[in-house]
Amino acid sequence: MSGTDLTNHFLIAMPSLADSNFSRTVTYLCEHTEEGAMGIVINRPTDVYLPELLDHLGCASHDPALAERPVYLGGPVQRERGFVLHRPEGDWDASMQIAEQVSITTSKDILEALAEGRGPSAYLVALGYAGWGPGQLEAEIAENAWLSGPADPAIMFDRPEEDRWQAAAALLGVDLTLLSSQAGHA
Repeated sequence: MSGTDLTNHFLIAMPSLADSNFSRTVTYLCEHTEEGAMGIVINRPTDVYLPELLDHLGCASHDPALAERPVYLGGPVQRERGFVLHRPEGDWDASMQIAEQVSITTSKDILEALAEGRGPSAYLVALGYAGWGPGQLEAEIAENAWLSGPADPAIMFDRPEEDRWQAAAALLGVDLTLLSSQAGHA
């Protein structure tokens, strides 16, 4: 690894990235070490909404606001495994603070709290994750598959998912609509 730790960064798919798992996505990197990287795609909602997932897990909720909360496809790896990205509020069984304003939790207690209306104030629930082996992400960045830059929790938690790809690139001063989706080399 080049020594650059991209933990707490956004990976923004370049318009030329044709992989159906990652086309036009923003991935929040939860971990980046010499052993590889792990992240959660934050702008790929599924057709499953939070009450359906909670009910499936035995955490029925009667909060009508949850009916508008989609469950996201966090990536192509272990799609049966759940992750909650959230503001670092609460004390959960399996939680790790990634940055000052972002934690990730994988335990059921946070979902029970969400169902009961006592969970974190800002969160995103995803199934699956994106993973890269040693050196794989660095090679993809070198091949111009991704832009990377520091993450902004407001984009993750406050922006509509359809705006997150452009908003994340705008943090870097990049307008993705001006970039060609045609790959080329001089």
